[in-house]
Amino acid sequence: MPVAQLTLEIRIEHAQSLKDRRQVVRSLKDQLRQSFNVSVAELDEAVTWQSATIGVAAISRSRDYLHGLMEEAERAARRMTTELGADLADSFWEYVES
Repeated sequence: MPVAQLTLEIRIEHAQSLKDRRQVVRSLKDQLRQSFNVSVAELDEAVTWQSATIGVAAISRSRDYLHGLMEEAERAARRMTTELGADLADSFWEYVES
C-alpha cells in the first residue's frame, strides 16, 4: 500500500522568538490536518527561530489519489504560509511502498 510523504521547508523571517515560530508552525500544522485529514509533524528540533521543517504523510490504496492529495496540500501550504507571514522555501514529496 503506498504512503506519500511531503516535506515542507519554511522560513519565518519575522520570528523574534521561539513563541513567534511556534505560532506559525502550530497554525500551519492544524490547518493542514483539518483541511486534508493527513498526519502532520514538525521534523526538526527548533534550532533556529526563522526556520522549520514540517512533514505531512498520508496512506491510501490509490497512488493517484495520493498524488492529487499531496499536490493540493502543497499548494495550500504555500498559501497558508504566506497568510501567516512566512515563506515556503522548499517542498518535496515522495512515495514509499509498504
